[in-house]
Amino acid sequence: MITNDCRHDKDQTPAMPQYFTLLLECPLVIAAIFVTGIGGTFQYGFCISVMTSPSDFIKELVNKTCLHRYGVSLDKSQVSLIWSFTVSIFCLGGLLGTLVAGPLVTKFGRKPCLLLNNLLAIIGAVLMLVSQTAMSFEMIMVGRFLYGINSGVSLSVHPIYIIECTPKRLRAMVGVTIASCMSFGKFSGQLLGISELLGTEERWPWLLGFNGFAALLQLFTLPFLPESPRFLLLDKGDRQACEKALRRLWGNKDHSMEVEEMLQEKAALENVRSHSVMELICDQSVRWQLITIIFTFTPLQLCGINAVYFYSFEVFGAAGIQEHQLRYAALGTGLCELATSIGCFMTIENIGKKVLLFRGYLGMSATLILLTITLYLQTHISWMPYCSMVLIFIFIFFFAGGPAGATAPLPGEIFTQSFKSAGYTIACTINWTGLFVLGMVFPTLVEKLDYFCFLIFLCFCVVCGLYVWFYVPETKNRTALEIAAEFRKMHSKPGEPQREINMKPEVNKTQANETKF
Repeated sequence: MITNDCRHDKDQTPAMPQYFTLLLECPLVIAAIFVTGIGGTFQYGFCISVMTSPSDFIKELVNKTCLHRYGVSLDKSQVSLIWSFTVSIFCLGGLLGTLVAGPLVTKFGRKPCLLLNNLLAIIGAVLMLVSQTAMSFEMIMVGRFLYGINSGVSLSVHPIYIIECTPKRLRAMVGVTIASCMSFGKFSGQLLGISELLGTEERWPWLLGFNGFAALLQLFTLPFLPESPRFLLLDKGDRQACEKALRRLWGNKDHSMEVEEMLQEKAALENVRSHSVMELICDQSVRWQLITIIFTFTPLQLCGINAVYFYSFEVFGAAGIQEHQLRYAALGTGLCELATSIGCFMTIENIGKKVLLFRGYLGMSATLILLTITLYLQTHISWMPYCSMVLIFIFIFFFAGGPAGATAPLPGEIFTQSFKSAGYTIACTINWTGLFVLGMVFPTLVEKLDYFCFLIFLCFCVVCGLYVWFYVPETKNRTALEIAAEFRKMHSKPGEPQREINMKPEVNKTQANETKF
């Protein structure tokens, strides 16, 4: 039975329309999804895809700058080296942003971090806008670095904030919006980059500066949202402010059950400070949660999605699409990822995160095998490129409908409050490191192995899929304490006594320290 507020008994499983009814009863949560998303993972997705369109214009600016300043005309390899550094410096900024996000989010809170983070994007956007007029490609490098820091902080803070502002019953559904905003960012970068919009020699600085407009939008709207209720209660010890935030977010009703669950977690973590990254790594009580983060976040960049996008142009060209139309065909891949992510948002509460992850990696593994075969045969069989094109969309479907949608909010669900910031720091560090390594190694893999490089990515998909199925519990409608107990139950040896977590309701003030190394 569906009650009027935003909570339900754990054993009930509402139908999908009822989940939407629940969400509609929390209009400020819906507002939070859009406000945090546009200045959160949207920025990351946009930065990933936006550099493809103006690449030739930026390389031309590099050559003009050197010729104007030093009277030197660079050769193609030198320009490519500067271009590669301009693209990859985004990853270095992202890694730095991830490392500073943990201490900041623990000390100052979720909302202030998101607000201040927008200033980096705005400064970066200004540099992008004036780079062509100032004839300075270095401004683009600095702007990309600032965008990277902005995205690194967003990837850590956005999921924490939106998950903590969401009722437990809707947490999986709302968690998918983190990936949906990222997919929307990728698609927006592709769409705005076409020549009819901002992908021209005159307008490309406005394309690169678009992140600043997204940051301004969040900067002006986020102050109207409350701080995370969990942060207010568990980190600041302010129950009155927590209850006020809950009433604003979930409606003016009785939320005592949710507060009691948070108080139980606080009592279980009595006098426990926020742990550092090294303490999380060394703490055996959360070892399987840490291993889960490693196994689920590593394949996000190494599952082959970037390779599939890379080969999509070749496949579309072999299928008969004209070269000047390839950019429009690529829009189809971005739209497919966005549409599938929205579909995942609509189904995850009924299916469950574990099933989505396993099904996604299983489908991606099968698709990679078939795609390798079709790419090998497409020079021998005339209709084979069409099969490859279909498989590309199928792969994107499985990726966006499984790993992309279900992985991002995972650290916020499986770690208790004291480990949450450190968990996100490790998860995002893995993501940024994987993206940087892939950018460095992938060109060599393509050169040496060609499309057989998919077999390497196949291994990551198979291993992660099997790990999720056998070693990860379902997280749907469970608190962090319940998930921790399920991890211990799954991985305890026969006859080994299970350590109980103190669930007493008394509350003592917890000590909140920074998340640091």
